Amino acid sequence: MKAGDLLIDEGEIVENFVRASGPGGQNVNKVATAVELRFDARRSPSLPNDVAIKLIKLAGARATLDGVIVIFAQRFASQPRNREDARERLAALIVQAQHREKPRRPTRPTKASKTRRLDDKSRRGVIKALRGKAGTD
Repeated sequence: MKAGDLLIDEGEIVENFVRASGPGGQNVNKVATAVELRFDARRSPSLPNDVAIKLIKLAGARATLDGVIVIFAQRFASQPRNREDARERLAALIVQAQHREKPRRPTRPTKASKTRRLDDKSRRGVIKALRGKAGTD
């Protein structure tokens, strides 16, 4: 399976097929169309450690305490479509975990902006000083 820049071995993904609720009519009661996909992110040799940690964090409630990500797909009435849906959702999670934020570099104010700020500040100070009581002459 391909997820972004990574290739994940098919042997690392475990799929169980179970009966689903939802669309399918009477077929739902007879055929196991829902897919429970399990992927052990913590022990996967395909994932770098930092990506695995971020993936488990992104998975939230879908991740077990052992670092296994469980995705349950039952949106469609057919098993192959649910299987594809579960794999796409796992791939999307992995791609999201691979994304790195660009670090912010702090900028400094320019000399002109500092001068403008100080000029405005002194003007405001003069205006406020004129608000005082009138002096006796």
